[in-house]
Amino acid sequence: MSTRPAEEDLSADERRGLELVRETGGIHQSDFWKQLDVTSRTGSRIVESLVEQELIEREEAVYKGHNTYLLTPTARDLEFSMLMAGDMLSPFVGSEEADPQSDTFSQWVMQLAYEE
Repeated sequence: MSTRPAEEDLSADERRGLELVRETGGIHQSDFWKQLDVTSRTGSRIVESLVEQELIEREEAVYKGHNTYLLTPTARDLEFSMLMAGDMLSPFVGSEEADPQSDTFSQWVMQLAYEE
């Protein structure tokens, strides 16, 4: 059972912090609090709260020669529905080169059309 709250239950600073992590796709904690324009102590508290609520992940990192943390959105926080057509994942996901003339792509587009 998850302890994740509804986002509207987050404080204003927590919502801003979560939005920053989502927008950047990953940010170092040393930059996180600076971009939020809060003290490092307040920034650390925001991060602790978001990590506890499983909204972001924190991983040790070295950045600009200093030990810090890399903050990233949790995988469960990512939205994949736009890549799906029924139970088919877009053929362009994970592919270096996808052929828009391929049967796989055509089937995926047709599935999108059938859903509407």
